[in-house]
Amino acid sequence: MAGKTHRIAVLPGDGTGPEVTAEAVKVLKAAADKFGFELDMETFDWDGTRYLNTGEVLPESAADTLKKFDAILLGAIGHPDVKPGILEKGILLKLRFELDQYINLRPVKLFPGVETPLAGKTPKDIDYLVVRENTGGLYTGIGGFTMKGTKGEVAVQSMVYNRVQVERCLRYAFEQAMKRHTADTPWKGLSEKDKAAGKIGQLTLCGKTNVLTYVYDLWDRAFYEIAEDYPQVKTDYCHVDATCMWMVKNPEWFDVIVTGNMFGDIITDLGAMTQGGMGIAAGGNINPNGVSMFEPIGGSAPKYTGMGVINPMAAICSGAMLLDEVGESEAAKAVETAVAKVTGSKLKSMAAGKMGYSTSEVGDLVVESL
Repeated sequence: MAGKTHRIAVLPGDGTGPEVTAEAVKVLKAAADKFGFELDMETFDWDGTRYLNTGEVLPESAADTLKKFDAILLGAIGHPDVKPGILEKGILLKLRFELDQYINLRPVKLFPGVETPLAGKTPKDIDYLVVRENTGGLYTGIGGFTMKGTKGEVAVQSMVYNRVQVERCLRYAFEQAMKRHTADTPWKGLSEKDKAAGKIGQLTLCGKTNVLTYVYDLWDRAFYEIAEDYPQVKTDYCHVDATCMWMVKNPEWFDVIVTGNMFGDIITDLGAMTQGGMGIAAGGNINPNGVSMFEPIGGSAPKYTGMGVINPMAAICSGAMLLDEVGESEAAKAVETAVAKVTGSKLKSMAAGKMGYSTSEVGDLVVESL
């Protein structure tokens, strides 16, 4: 009996985006063949080149069009001839808001053979998940200028959250902490006392309750109220500055971290560097009840365009996240395992031009390892 068919929208993007996306698509198709499901893919040219040719960033119908798909695979946004901010706001932020992708999900995982700048740390030490609220906070753009261009100019940008936004993000994070572990395989960082109490995982709220006493008071109160519905999850709190310190010194202390939009944007890039850099860092913009979009964290790297030297692993890992989101968890795990085999035994480096293989050859290695 044939497996399910998943409709996937593909936005290759700018620069090296199409190159890494091609390898992610290659691996996704191989996983579909192996695990017996179908992928119906449609490609859209919503990128910098289209903007330069037409003056339009996205068609007005873009969000409605994408809602008809099960998931979106995005390459990278950023064209050297387009002013910074136009494509990022006009494509990335616009789609996140219009598709209500209120979670940004970022695994921080060190794969075998990948070098980390953290001395003495190994894959068993760096393996956690960051859940970032994705549609509120400072990024909503509430604010403005007065007396712009004068010596007395004032600029204001407000961090605004409502209870619904906070609660739905926190509940998603608690669910992720439950999903990662079972009673038979609890999180390795739990004490024996925690395990005896029935805990299987840990969720850390990253905030700034000592200074942002309104917004993060809301987050803090909601966090501990919702925790009562998840007795198997150990709760912890960490100021954002301390979070940055411990992500470097003791990353093994984290299982799942949940935080607001601005702090999440910062700490996830720090996490990406500890796991080996942007070439291996994947992410997802998640609407648990709608269509989600998956992308490598690195930019479009236009200087490497067409050279076949860019690392596609982040795009491939984003594809694995996509598979998990559409319900193909076994295939997702197999792709992640294949990536680990390739990084552990084949690649010389994660850096562009230093992998020992071309972009397409890396994709082929992952397919062979499935």
